[in-house]
Amino acid sequence: MSEQNKRVVMTYVDAFNRGDLDAVCAMFASDALIYGALGWGGLDTARPMWEQLMRCFQLSLEVDAVVAEGDTVVVRYTERGRSVQSFRDGPVTGKDYEVQAMEWFVVKEGHIERRWGVRDTASMFRQMALPLP
Repeated sequence: MSEQNKRVVMTYVDAFNRGDLDAVCAMFASDALIYGALGWGGLDTARPMWEQLMRCFQLSLEVDAVVAEGDTVVVRYTERGRSVQSFRDGPVTGKDYEVQAMEWFVVKEGHIERRWGVRDTASMFRQMALPLP
């Protein structure tokens, strides 16, 4: 079961890196809860934020480590991106960022039911010379 759940999460990572928001959202259960640095909610809350992050920062996730046990999968990433479009009416700097990020997932019946994400948003914005959201 743990290996199957890791594959679900790696499919999510691959879709995120391709910028395929429909495929990202398809990996989640319809009643999933997503927790992150800017709050929490369902897909209706997360999808617009993910779309903005993908568009404005062209972020990518490089998997550094994965641990799975039962229905829980934890991933540590090196996250990279660049300021290429205005985020929340802020400036575009063209500057890159790199931070460590972690996500914790609960996967059941082939879909992500819960996701907690942690990254150093302050460092991201500082590296890109952007004001904090």
